[in-house]
Amino acid sequence: MAFDHNEHYHDLLVREVPEGASRALDVGCGAGAFARRLAGLGLEVDAIDTVPMLDAARNMPESVRFRQLDITSADLPERHYDFISCLASIHHVPFATVTRLRRALAPGGRLVILGLYRESTLTDFLVSMAAVPANAVARLVTAGRPRTGRAVMPTTDPVMTLPEIRAAAADLLPGATIRRLLFWRYLLVYTEPRETSAG
Repeated sequence: MAFDHNEHYHDLLVREVPEGASRALDVGCGAGAFARRLAGLGLEVDAIDTVPMLDAARNMPESVRFRQLDITSADLPERHYDFISCLASIHHVPFATVTRLRRALAPGGRLVILGLYRESTLTDFLVSMAAVPANAVARLVTAGRPRTGRAVMPTTDPVMTLPEIRAAAADLLPGATIRRLLFWRYLLVYTEPRETSAG
Protein backbone atom coordinates (compact mmCIF):
# COMPACT_ATOMS: atom_id res chain seq x y z
CA MET A 1 0.00 0.00 0.00
CA ALA A 2 1.23 3.49 -0.84
CA PHE A 3 -0.13 5.28 2.24
CA ASP A 4 2.67 6.30 4.59
CA HIS A 5 1.83 7.63 8.06
CA ASN A 6 4.95 9.79 8.24
CA GLU A 7 4.59 11.31 4.78
CA HIS A 8 0.97 12.09 5.62
CA TYR A 9 2.28 14.68 8.09
CA HIS A 10 4.99 16.28 5.92
CA ASP A 11 2.85 19.35 5.21
CA LEU A 12 2.28 19.82 8.93
CA LEU A 13 5.99 19.56 9.64
CA VAL A 14 7.23 21.96 6.97
CA ARG A 15 4.94 24.63 8.41
CA GLU A 16 7.22 24.58 11.46
CA VAL A 17 10.35 25.54 9.51
CA PRO A 18 11.36 28.97 10.87
CA GLU A 19 11.29 31.90 8.49
CA GLY A 20 14.74 32.53 7.07
CA ALA A 21 16.02 29.04 7.93
CA SER A 22 18.96 27.87 5.81
CA ARG A 23 20.41 24.75 7.49
CA ALA A 24 18.52 21.61 8.49
CA LEU A 25 19.26 18.23 10.04
CA ASP A 26 16.96 15.29 9.32
CA VAL A 27 17.51 12.51 11.87
CA GLY A 28 16.55 9.00 10.84
CA CYS A 29 16.08 10.16 7.26
CA GLY A 30 15.27 6.77 5.76
CA ALA A 31 15.13 7.01 1.98
CA GLY A 32 15.16 10.79 2.21
CA ALA A 33 11.61 11.82 1.32
CA PHE A 34 11.46 14.55 3.97
CA ALA A 35 15.06 15.64 3.33
CA ARG A 36 14.08 16.17 -0.30
CA ARG A 37 11.08 18.20 0.84
CA LEU A 38 13.31 20.43 2.98
CA ALA A 39 15.75 20.88 0.11
CA GLY A 40 12.81 22.00 -2.02
CA LEU A 41 12.34 24.86 0.45
CA GLY A 42 15.90 26.01 -0.22
CA LEU A 43 17.56 24.51 2.86
CA GLU A 44 20.95 22.83 3.02
CA VAL A 45 20.14 19.46 4.61
CA ASP A 46 22.28 16.99 6.53
CA ALA A 47 20.31 13.73 6.37
CA ILE A 48 21.52 11.02 8.74
CA ASP A 49 20.54 7.44 9.49
CA THR A 50 22.18 4.35 10.93
CA VAL A 51 21.68 2.41 7.69
CA PRO A 52 23.36 3.30 4.38
CA MET A 53 21.13 5.03 1.84
CA LEU A 54 23.38 5.08 -1.20
CA ASP A 55 20.59 4.51 -3.73
CA ALA A 56 18.55 7.38 -2.29
CA ALA A 57 21.61 9.63 -2.17
CA ARG A 58 22.17 9.21 -5.89
CA ASN A 59 18.75 10.72 -6.60
CA MET A 60 18.93 13.68 -4.20
CA PRO A 61 19.57 17.36 -4.84
CA GLU A 62 23.12 18.54 -4.18
CA SER A 63 21.87 20.44 -1.15
CA VAL A 64 21.17 17.13 0.66
CA ARG A 65 24.16 15.38 2.22
CA PHE A 66 23.56 11.80 3.37
CA ARG A 67 25.70 10.42 6.18
CA GLN A 68 25.55 7.07 7.97
CA LEU A 69 25.67 8.09 11.63
CA ASP A 70 24.29 7.07 14.99
CA ILE A 71 22.69 10.15 16.51
CA THR A 72 23.53 9.00 20.05
CA SER A 73 27.26 9.36 19.33
CA ALA A 74 27.42 11.69 16.33
CA ASP A 75 29.60 14.77 16.67
CA LEU A 76 27.08 17.48 15.80
CA PRO A 77 28.09 21.12 15.41
CA GLU A 78 26.72 23.22 18.26
CA ARG A 79 24.29 26.11 17.66
CA HIS A 80 24.30 25.33 13.95
CA TYR A 81 20.96 24.12 12.58
CA ASP A 82 17.89 26.29 12.05
CA PHE A 83 15.63 23.24 11.81
CA ILE A 84 16.01 19.67 13.08
CA SER A 85 13.47 16.98 12.26
CA CYS A 86 13.02 13.47 13.65
CA LEU A 87 10.33 11.48 11.87
CA ALA A 88 9.40 8.26 13.67
CA SER A 89 13.02 7.88 14.78
CA ILE A 90 13.42 9.24 18.33
CA HIS A 91 11.82 6.14 19.88
CA HIS A 92 14.75 4.08 18.50
CA VAL A 93 17.12 5.85 20.91
CA PRO A 94 16.95 7.09 24.52
CA PHE A 95 14.68 10.14 24.66
CA ALA A 96 17.47 12.06 26.41
CA THR A 97 19.16 12.17 22.99
CA VAL A 98 17.07 15.30 22.43
CA THR A 99 19.60 17.21 24.55
CA ARG A 100 22.22 16.57 21.84
CA LEU A 101 19.79 17.86 19.24
CA ARG A 102 18.97 20.89 21.34
CA ARG A 103 22.66 21.82 21.56
CA ALA A 104 22.86 21.64 17.76
CA LEU A 105 20.07 24.20 17.33
CA ALA A 106 21.00 27.73 16.36
CA PRO A 107 19.36 30.48 18.44
CA GLY A 108 15.76 30.65 17.26
CA GLY A 109 16.12 27.21 15.67
CA ARG A 110 13.37 24.64 15.90
CA LEU A 111 13.32 20.94 16.76
CA VAL A 112 10.32 19.03 15.42
CA ILE A 113 9.65 15.43 16.40
CA LEU A 114 7.00 13.30 14.75
CA GLY A 115 7.07 10.54 17.34
CA LEU A 116 5.42 7.30 18.32
CA TYR A 117 4.20 6.53 21.83
CA ARG A 118 3.09 3.45 23.74
CA GLU A 119 -0.65 3.40 24.34
CA SER A 120 -1.51 3.42 28.03
CA THR A 121 -4.63 5.51 28.67
CA LEU A 122 -8.26 5.29 27.72
CA THR A 123 -7.81 8.30 25.44
CA ASP A 124 -4.92 6.53 23.70
CA PHE A 125 -7.09 3.53 22.94
CA LEU A 126 -10.08 5.62 21.81
CA VAL A 127 -7.91 7.62 19.41
CA SER A 128 -6.38 4.37 18.15
CA MET A 129 -9.83 2.96 17.49
CA ALA A 130 -10.77 6.10 15.55
CA ALA A 131 -7.56 5.83 13.51
CA VAL A 132 -8.27 2.29 12.29
CA PRO A 133 -11.12 3.13 9.87
CA ALA A 134 -9.38 6.37 8.80
CA ASN A 135 -6.25 4.36 8.07
CA ALA A 136 -8.23 1.83 6.01
CA VAL A 137 -9.80 4.60 3.91
CA ALA A 138 -6.43 6.29 3.37
CA ARG A 139 -4.90 3.01 2.21
CA LEU A 140 -7.73 2.45 -0.26
CA VAL A 141 -7.40 5.98 -1.65
CA THR A 142 -3.63 5.62 -2.16
CA ALA A 143 -3.63 1.95 -3.22
CA GLY A 144 -2.72 2.63 -6.85
CA ARG A 145 0.13 5.03 -6.19
CA PRO A 146 3.71 3.88 -6.72
CA ARG A 147 5.99 3.42 -3.72
CA THR A 148 9.01 5.15 -5.20
CA GLY A 149 11.76 6.58 -3.01
CA ARG A 150 10.96 4.49 0.05
CA ALA A 151 12.98 1.99 1.97
CA VAL A 152 12.26 -0.89 4.30
CA MET A 153 13.53 0.37 7.63
CA PRO A 154 14.04 -1.45 10.92
CA THR A 155 11.12 -1.05 13.29
CA THR A 156 10.99 -0.76 17.06
CA ASP A 157 7.93 -0.54 19.27
CA PRO A 158 7.86 2.64 21.37
CA VAL A 159 8.41 2.14 25.10
CA MET A 160 7.45 5.58 26.42
CA THR A 161 3.85 6.60 27.01
CA LEU A 162 2.63 10.05 26.03
CA PRO A 163 2.55 11.22 29.69
CA GLU A 164 6.15 10.02 30.09
CA ILE A 165 7.18 11.87 26.93
CA ARG A 166 5.48 15.05 28.15
CA ALA A 167 7.29 14.81 31.50
CA ALA A 168 10.68 14.19 29.90
CA ALA A 169 10.19 17.01 27.41
CA ALA A 170 9.22 19.43 30.19
CA ASP A 171 12.61 18.74 31.78
CA LEU A 172 14.83 18.48 28.69
CA LEU A 173 13.05 20.84 26.28
CA PRO A 174 11.36 23.47 28.45
CA GLY A 175 8.61 25.28 26.60
CA ALA A 176 8.09 22.50 24.04
CA THR A 177 4.56 21.82 22.88
CA ILE A 178 3.25 18.30 22.33
CA ARG A 179 0.02 17.36 20.61
CA ARG A 180 -1.45 13.99 19.83
CA LEU A 181 -2.03 13.19 16.15
CA LEU A 182 -4.44 10.69 14.65
CA PHE A 183 -2.24 7.99 13.13
CA TRP A 184 -0.51 6.71 16.30
CA ARG A 185 1.84 9.69 16.47
CA TYR A 186 2.49 12.91 18.37
CA LEU A 187 4.04 16.19 17.29
CA LEU A 188 6.63 17.84 19.53
CA VAL A 189 7.82 21.34 18.66
CA TYR A 190 10.63 23.06 20.54
CA THR A 191 12.16 26.44 19.69
CA GLU A 192 15.59 27.34 21.06
CA PRO A 193 15.55 30.79 22.70
CA ARG A 194 17.40 33.46 20.77
CA GLU A 195 19.18 34.52 23.93
CA THR A 196 20.27 31.96 26.52
CA SER A 197 20.47 33.27 30.07
CA ALA A 198 23.83 32.85 31.73
CA GLY A 199 24.51 30.36 34.31
